[in-house]
Amino acid sequence: MADKAVRVRPGRLQRREARAAYVFIAPWIIGFLVFTAGPMVVSLWLSFTDYSLVEPGHAVGMANYQQLLDDPRVGKSLANTFTYAAMFVPLGTVVALGLAMLLHRVGRAAGFFRTVFYLPVMTPAVAAGAMFLLLLNGQRGLLNQVLGWFGVNGPNWTTDPAWLKPSLAIVSLWTVGGSIIIYLAALNNVPRQLYEAALLDGAGPVRRFWSITLPMISGALFFTIITHTIAAMQMFDQAYTMFYGPQQKATASDESLVYMVYLFQNAFEFFKMGFASAMAWVLFVIILVITVIQVRIGNRFVYYEGDTPR
Repeated sequence: MADKAVRVRPGRLQRREARAAYVFIAPWIIGFLVFTAGPMVVSLWLSFTDYSLVEPGHAVGMANYQQLLDDPRVGKSLANTFTYAAMFVPLGTVVALGLAMLLHRVGRAAGFFRTVFYLPVMTPAVAAGAMFLLLLNGQRGLLNQVLGWFGVNGPNWTTDPAWLKPSLAIVSLWTVGGSIIIYLAALNNVPRQLYEAALLDGAGPVRRFWSITLPMISGALFFTIITHTIAAMQMFDQAYTMFYGPQQKATASDESLVYMVYLFQNAFEFFKMGFASAMAWVLFVIILVITVIQVRIGNRFVYYEGDTPR
């Protein structure tokens, strides 16, 4: 009987631990079902209906998706979003990595500068957009005044159609503080003996960067590039604040129309919730495809500890 009791107790202990685990993760599961999975299912259903916020909807089949193909502003906003992402992702990665490498050499003051670089991430995006709307003013903006000191005639960042998307990319650099912290942590984890061995072999700074630093932090780079891409494809706050606010809406150009702004307009200005839901699901599929491609390609170049550098 004693042996039987001993055999039963581990099973009871495992069940008790399992119940405790489910209790601890229950808030997350409930939150996921209520605030993520549930709305996704509802939006998928709405994408096949003609629904506004004031009238009951009725099924229209694939009409909303067909309208996506027929609406030229959908293609224009998607092209603008791709262009913005192509500008911001490489630029944001290079700027964040450069600042992280400088911060890596600071020494004792690193804690202060980590805080300084990360504080902009805590700033509301709407406030940052309004601030940069003043800084990038073509006539009285601070950026053009600084360029004027060097004899450079700055462009009209917020009104010239050719400079609208570059100005959005510049504004988005305000939020790279999180990536700086990630890169700094990755740089701190690079074994110092690798640099010492490279110095003994006569490797210069550029060679050490390409052969040691870049492979050893490739995992962090891979992660931030994916997250930057996803964020760029969903960029909304800065574009809406800078170009579609109450004072700017009358002069807004389609060159600044990004996909999420047009989705928001269809949902909450035109009350075309079914069409907006179809736009959301198309964007979801596009981001999913891009992420899968990035993972397939990135895994060929990412070095993980224990692997052979590629």
